[in-house]
Order: sequence, then structure tokens, then C-alpha cells
Amino acid sequence: MPQTEAHEAYEEPRSARLVAWGNAWFAGLTSPDDAAEAVRGSDETHLVRGLPGADGVGLTLALGRLRTLGATGLRLALPAAGHPLGLTGPAEFNARALETGEAVVAVDAPWGLVPEALWHGADHEDDGVLAVTWHALPVVPGFPADVPALRDAERELLEGMREATESLVRLDVAGAGPAVQTALARMRTRAEEAEELLAPGYSARAVRVLQSARRVAALVAVAALSEGAAVSAGEMAARADALRPLERAARRARVAAYNSLVDEPAADRR
Repeated sequence: MPQTEAHEAYEEPRSARLVAWGNAWFAGLTSPDDAAEAVRGSDETHLVRGLPGADGVGLTLALGRLRTLGATGLRLALPAAGHPLGLTGPAEFNARALETGEAVVAVDAPWGLVPEALWHGADHEDDGVLAVTWHALPVVPGFPADVPALRDAERELLEGMREATESLVRLDVAGAGPAVQTALARMRTRAEEAEELLAPGYSARAVRVLQSARRVAALVAVAALSEGAAVSAGEMAARADALRPLERAARRARVAAYNSLVDEPAADRR
């Protein structure tokens, strides 16, 4: 259902939670236990495998071990086919991150983490237990691919929203039903989200950019599935062309927001 897809677009990846709260811990703004609890959320367990000197440990010990290995912060990667957003290599790490659609890359330490979530129990969410394993793999040091500055990401997202809205309305996506109309309205009004999106230390600009990126992601999910008036192959292709750059801009903005605490001077985050 489009409504379900839109709701999922508002869910933050586990890698994003680890980056946000891990960076708050590296900055001394939260305790390792509080950071680990925030990352776990409603998950039952989180274990880190493959980290030298800390194989099979929880998030609290893993964060400490990453610091011992030289890490000074964490970056988010949200790669998609043909777009290795946030990755630095090597091929093995990139392939695993691409398969999952998310990853964490340590700053100043050659290690990355890719989550694997498994349900135990026949009914999954109803009565199963979700265990998350973070697989630690070597990464190539360096600045990640295609991550914009926060200001640039915000400008790109705003421009993409305007252009895509015009294109989608021409294709009558806005007439496809209440789910699409709601998504379009939320994108235009930029209403504030009630939940806290980022950990302590992140700027108001980072929160604002992330809020916009989440709303745009929900719009893209709804518009991609709605029937509207785009019934011919040509109209479907035109819709895909309108959505593709907007989806990419939303992912770039999301990554820029999470990475801003380690990649941008405080003056540039406002």
C-alpha cells in the first residue's frame, strides 16, 4: 500500500541512528550507555562482529574500541544501485553496504559497519525477537563519495522539490488519491516533526534538512506507487524521470545532515 511505503520512508535507518548517537558520544555529549540504548530502540539485541579486539561485543564496548583504533566520529552511507553515496571502498565493503542499502564508516579509522537484522519467530513483528548484527569490515580511508555540504544539500533539495512538484502535478500524480495529496501537502508546508530526529550536538540546520529529506522520501514512495493518470508506458517513464533526481537529492541531504557533526565547522551548520 502507498501509505505503508510512505510510513517506511519516515523510518530512519539503523546506521543513521548509530552515526547520530555515536557522534554525540564521540563529542562528549552523551554517555556510551545512553548512546547504545538510543541506537537499539525497540530492537532486542545489537552485537558487533569482526572488530579487532572486540568481536561479538555490544555497542557500548564497540564504540570504545573504535575510539582506541583511532576513530574520531562516524559517517553515514546510503548507497543505491549506480550511486555509492557515502562509500570509500574497498569493493567487498561497498558490495555489502549496497546490498543492505546502508552502512557506517568510521572517521580517521579504516573500519566500517554494516547492519544485518534478523527476526527469530514465525510471526516476525508480532512475537519474534529482532537481533541486529553489525559486521565490521576494513574500509579505504578518505572522504566519502558524493556527499554534499549541508548548505548545498538543502539548496539542492529545495530546488528538486519545486521542479518535481511541477512535473508530478502535470502528470496528475496529485489526483491519484488522498495519500499522494497528503504527501504533497506535507512537502509544501514543511510541518515540524514531533519526534527528535538527531542526537545532542546537531544544529538546527541539520535537523531542518533531515526533516525535509524525510518528507521528500515519503512523497517519492507514494508517488512511485500511485496510479494517477500516468497509465501509458511513456507517462510512467516520465514519472520515474521526475522522481529519480528527487530521490537522490533526498538521500544526499539525509547523509549530509547526519555527517555534518563531523564534517562541517559549527559556523557552517547554522
